Amino acid sequence: MSRSTSPIEFRIKAQSIGFFETPVAICQLSEAESLLDDIERKVRERRNNDPGVTRSNVGSWHSDTNMLEWGGESAKALGEKVVSIARRMSYFKGTSPDAFNWLLQMWANITPPGGMNDLHAHPGNLWAAVLYLDMGRSERDEPAAIEDAGGNFFIEDPRFPLNVMHNTGFRIMGAEGKPQEIQQELRLNRGDVIIFPAWLRHGVRPYTGDRERISVAINIDAVPMPR
Repeated sequence: MSRSTSPIEFRIKAQSIGFFETPVAICQLSEAESLLDDIERKVRERRNNDPGVTRSNVGSWHSDTNMLEWGGESAKALGEKVVSIARRMSYFKGTSPDAFNWLLQMWANITPPGGMNDLHAHPGNLWAAVLYLDMGRSERDEPAAIEDAGGNFFIEDPRFPLNVMHNTGFRIMGAEGKPQEIQQELRLNRGDVIIFPAWLRHGVRPYTGDRERISVAINIDAVPMPR
């Protein structure tokens, strides 16, 4: 008796579930023009007296990391707001955010045409944040000119490249049924603050606009209070 060569037929139910979410908060400061103006003024003044340092910045000025000292009350107020958001995004097993001292490190960046920030992370911290003060463009600029100026902030999927990845065109299909890109770009505006895990690699695309761009970066950490 011959044996059938037809394949075995069966059904399977599949459910796509997204695990290991990476939270990113995008915030807009409101009624904050005086604060933004004051911080921008102090950043410009600081550049006149600080040669700057080189970190991820390429072709741009990066201040020292003591901005909480020279940035005045506006810098401190900004830091308090950012920490309040980071606290709400944080969970500590067996205790609460109130059991920690929240520490800040703050600095400024001025990026002229041609400047950028290489892909990098902020090790040794829980959260990182960036405030944009001047995008180097005017609201009167044509959309095409804004697009051509580049300088977008981008973040990288921390799972890529996959271990021993042979096919670099591979992408994971997300729970919503769309391929997940390796990098995501964000076009931010004056007064926008982005807060993200400090281990998440990020950078800024080359900027080709006509004027300088100005931003403030912040490292956020929490250490146990002494008993």
